[in-house]
Amino acid sequence: MSEEKSHATGTVEPGDTSKRVGMEVIRERGLDPEELREKLIDAIGAEFTTYYYYTNLRMHLAGEEDYKEITEDARLEDRAHFELVVPRIYELEGSLPNDIRDFADRASCPDAEVPTPMDDSGGFDTSELEVEDILEVLLEAERCAIRTWSEICDMTRGADPRTYDMAQRILNEEMDHEAWFIELLSKERDDEINPAGHFARGEPGDAPYSTNNRFNDSA
Repeated sequence: MSEEKSHATGTVEPGDTSKRVGMEVIRERGLDPEELREKLIDAIGAEFTTYYYYTNLRMHLAGEEDYKEITEDARLEDRAHFELVVPRIYELEGSLPNDIRDFADRASCPDAEVPTPMDDSGGFDTSELEVEDILEVLLEAERCAIRTWSEICDMTRGADPRTYDMAQRILNEEMDHEAWFIELLSKERDDEINPAGHFARGEPGDAPYSTNNRFNDSA
């Protein structure tokens, strides 16, 4: 008789495709995988909308090419965060909302809009827009992301190592981003030197902690 293997079977019957062991082991450790899944959708809703809004904010940093470059790094890394976590949502038996408006409404952070009213023709009234106003929006968006991913780290620590690994890698980059914008806003608004300890990523949007494995050029 062959020796019994301790993990060969569990609460999911052999051949049963209606359940996932990956979710059951999370549940056994006291974490509700459905609740986690919904929080992840909200969290990457914020990453995706921030990617969009940072595109707009970057455009309005006209003449501030160094600020544009740093905003571009944060923008592309937020997209990397979105792409990193999407597969995890499907592993947890979820899916992305079909309607992008629903997705944006679920985002766990406020919209990072250009901080200017609309003019009479419905365009941006940039007559009084200052660089520091944009930097404040960028900074607060990063702070919201830090709170979001910290919560997910707290939820998953010791219960779901796969999600925890993703969340803490994203959190590392969000903390980088906060430090970048503190440095820039301190100099721009307060004329204070408040170093972030940062020079530049290797390539725009390098995402040193969170980039998925690159299987092809579109990854």
